[in-house]
Amino acid sequence: MWTALDDSLCQLGESPFWHPHERSLYWLDIPGRAVLRTRGEIGDQPTVERWSLPTEPGCMAPAASGGLVIALRDGIYRARKWGGALTALAHVDHDAQRMRFNDGKCDAQGRFWAGTLNEAKDRPSGALYCLDARGGRAPQLTRMAEGVTTANGLAFAPDASALYWADTAAHCVSVWDWDAQANRLASPRVFRQFEAKAAAGSHASGRRYQGRPDGATVDAEGCYWVAMFEGGQLLRFSPLGEQLAALPVPVQCPTMPCFGGDDLRTLFVTSARRGRPADELEQRPASGQVIAMRAEVSGLPVHFFQE
Repeated sequence: MWTALDDSLCQLGESPFWHPHERSLYWLDIPGRAVLRTRGEIGDQPTVERWSLPTEPGCMAPAASGGLVIALRDGIYRARKWGGALTALAHVDHDAQRMRFNDGKCDAQGRFWAGTLNEAKDRPSGALYCLDARGGRAPQLTRMAEGVTTANGLAFAPDASALYWADTAAHCVSVWDWDAQANRLASPRVFRQFEAKAAAGSHASGRRYQGRPDGATVDAEGCYWVAMFEGGQLLRFSPLGEQLAALPVPVQCPTMPCFGGDDLRTLFVTSARRGRPADELEQRPASGQVIAMRAEVSGLPVHFFQE
């Protein structure tokens, strides 16, 4: 049974993670230019705090020494505390009028990964970057992959042998062999290709539209969970790409799942309402809220940014 988190309404919720030290859920409202977090016990409908940002945040991760690392429109920034000053760690050389950061998170080694998207959606100019600031070194930003329109679906295999990355616009999730210690990607291949949405009035396919891949996570069994935007569901895949489950959600546009709670058995999902039809919002009033339910499997703890 899904429940909606009170006072969690966003235009486009994204990048949720469970902070184990604070026992809080964090997430973003991208067009709302805000970081949100819960205060108090999740089961008792906690209060939600909001922190306004100067530009759209695409993704974030907690830092081991406190605060957050946040990818904004033009680069990656560090905030030492909630609501604190933003210090630039790295900028990217892209047209910030057309491009911005989107989905990302930290790997188990403490590096922060973030992908970019082309807002015009007219060419695959998005890329995937990795920021390494471990051991007190000067932050080094490396371009790891490219050729997508809307970077999404980033996740890492629990044994650090594979990296997943999606292009929402192409309806495709890809997977790479990953040498985590050397941080090298190899042998990119299609993990899952979804059918594109049929044009209005087209009868090219009699199948129900599954949606397109948005944010993702990996559970403790190494299975890949992806939110299917406009598909009203989460899909769970084995490491071999076999679909194991389809979990309907009470929103048309889920955006990203994460596991939380003390036992990492609560499945949280952010969602979108911006630009959705009025009749859809009437039928699915949870749209834009964080929804949650108990899961049959547990997730993995969030990885912290190391510096």
